[in-house]
Amino acid sequence: MEASIHETTQKRIAVVTGANKGIGLEICRQLSAKGVKVLLTARDVERGTAAVKKLREEGASDVVFHQLDVADSASVASLANYILAQFGRLDILINNAAVGGVELKPEALTLLDQQQQVAFSTLVDMRLESQEKAEECININYYGTKRMCEALISLLRLSQSPKIIILSSELGRLQYIPGENIRKEIANINDLTEERLDRLVESFLNDFREEKLEENGWPASGSAYVVSKIALTAYTRILAKEYPTICINCVNPGFVKTDINWNTGTRTVEEGAKGPVMLALLPNDSPSGLFYCQTEVSSFE
Repeated sequence: MEASIHETTQKRIAVVTGANKGIGLEICRQLSAKGVKVLLTARDVERGTAAVKKLREEGASDVVFHQLDVADSASVASLANYILAQFGRLDILINNAAVGGVELKPEALTLLDQQQQVAFSTLVDMRLESQEKAEECININYYGTKRMCEALISLLRLSQSPKIIILSSELGRLQYIPGENIRKEIANINDLTEERLDRLVESFLNDFREEKLEENGWPASGSAYVVSKIALTAYTRILAKEYPTICINCVNPGFVKTDINWNTGTRTVEEGAKGPVMLALLPNDSPSGLFYCQTEVSSFE
């Protein structure tokens, strides 16, 4: 074990969640190419192992796999213990793991099976949004990211250049919340706390269960995904205030062609990974608590 710690002291160490495919896998590829030791994590051991094998065959030798389910606190704790034992610190945490919070109607799945290209706008009208899917989406996208940050903050604070990157979305802007009072509360960074943000998220889930989304100011379509990403953008700002020695930012990678949008995106995974990788490699004393659109600072509004 001492050898592994000695070997990696000069290399930055990164964790990427949800990394067996899509943007996550490409982030691992690009970070490795920049000389970073990468822990590629995924829920499925077979898929995660296969992803690491693929990267190594491409020449990315310093990528290792560790199983991780961000929805499971014990799984998150297991990863934290592994990092502590093997490396003694963490330099970069990229929170990428996410689900869409919806499923497609059978006729939409048939359409996808029959055609090479189906417009996203067509599929939007063929989505099913259930309570189960909404709760899963909030649990993985929002609370999963919180679990990761809370479990790994102590290891990040041992780094000389710690970074947390949270993948948000174009939909992670406040303008996608119809309710003015909700928008105002989330935008008030001086008073917003994790506890208040959690209460807002739980209020959303309660309104979803009671079918009161529109009357209480929540988005009516793709609501769980939108709320999860807006909550993450707000959480980024809260964390940045709480931990000023860690560079913490969130990023909209763009409309990237991945499974989460049924591969209808317009950007490649290579393009989508550029922003997160750039933020992971920012120099010390770089700005924190910002919302980026790809590689440029943008507005949370």
